[in-house]
Amino acid sequence: MHKMRAIPGVLILIKMFHVKKFAHAIILHEYPLSIVNHVGFRNFVASLQPMFKMVSRNTIKNDIIKVFDNLKSQTSMLLEKVTSRIAITTDMWTFNSNKKGFMAITGHFIDDSWRLQSHILRFAYVPAPHDKDVLCGALVNCLFDWNLERKLSTITVDNCSTNNAMIKTLLDEKLNKKDLLLSGRVFHVRCDAHILNLIVQEGLKVIGDSIKVRDSVLYWIGSVGRIERFEEAARLVHCSCYKKLEYNCPTRWNSTYLMLRTAIEYKEVFNKLSLTDTNYKSYPTEEQWSNAEDVSDKLKLFYHITKQFSGTQYPTSSQYFTKVCEIKLELEAWVKELNPLISDITSAMLLKFKKYWDDVHILMGVAAIFDPRYKMRLVEFFLPLIYGEEVSTKIQEVRSSCYDLFQDYMSKLSAPHD
Repeated sequence: MHKMRAIPGVLILIKMFHVKKFAHAIILHEYPLSIVNHVGFRNFVASLQPMFKMVSRNTIKNDIIKVFDNLKSQTSMLLEKVTSRIAITTDMWTFNSNKKGFMAITGHFIDDSWRLQSHILRFAYVPAPHDKDVLCGALVNCLFDWNLERKLSTITVDNCSTNNAMIKTLLDEKLNKKDLLLSGRVFHVRCDAHILNLIVQEGLKVIGDSIKVRDSVLYWIGSVGRIERFEEAARLVHCSCYKKLEYNCPTRWNSTYLMLRTAIEYKEVFNKLSLTDTNYKSYPTEEQWSNAEDVSDKLKLFYHITKQFSGTQYPTSSQYFTKVCEIKLELEAWVKELNPLISDITSAMLLKFKKYWDDVHILMGVAAIFDPRYKMRLVEFFLPLIYGEEVSTKIQEVRSSCYDLFQDYMSKLSAPHD
């Protein structure tokens, strides 16, 4: 009798377990809530466990909210125990279909086991206009909601005038500078990946009509029929490249690199089609192909470094100084190349590079010093190559900033807590 009475209770527990797993699956794969009404899905679940009664949309919605609340509670308790400072990254994202803006705010810190932790603190709709006051308000609300205003180390944002103004408002009006490292001197960090994007975009403006590869790609992806003819031509010439032709997005320079890299591998296919299709009038000349190869070769460096900077599973701050210095030295070499297009592109990149270098090199140098393999040696190796006669002053700036940061940490650790 006891066993018979226990069966319904066991079934309830099993159902709760499966519903929780189902909620996690919807969250992970972004399934629509309407999946609970899909006949095929319901039949599939019934074939696995006939006794499982499918939940309603409202039930699974409430379970998803419970998962969110539970994770938020766990994150809140974790952040309360964190003894290190917390770095913030934030960015705006626009939903294409309705042009609504959303702000993502992520906290990063090293836990007591020396593991890198990253947690999304907020992903919230931000009403227009997205000016400094609106963005600042959304960010401040998040920081105060998580009680982080006295635990902050840095905030990393893209380079734009609105973000600069937002950070200034944060420092001048919303946060107590005494709670920040060096009274906020190192609070604002400019995203290095975005800096590289701006530098490359400046160089790509110079290209203009010097390379017709883009026009060729646009022609051959212009219709289903052309795509099929291109693929057939690739088979006839035994082209080993299996990548699809893709038209580049003007706001994503790496798509330009990927477009050029793929098109160059299909050069023989483009050549064959230029001999058989009288409507194909954008076939690049040999000089334009050569320019495309030279530009692709230069962009390759930026592409791989940007991928390293964009990694999420490992700390990247100690890599910035070395990689950005390498780019600076490469640009100095490229500007002397015989190809006038490369020289002009590089000159534009260098002007943009110098605009941001003075803003970021000190903090990047300090991060490089924290790499125990090199300490000051990296700074003392690269800065003479970049600054020449001014190098002593520049090295001292980095060294002094490192000492100041250490002293500030010590003073805050030894100060009595409220």
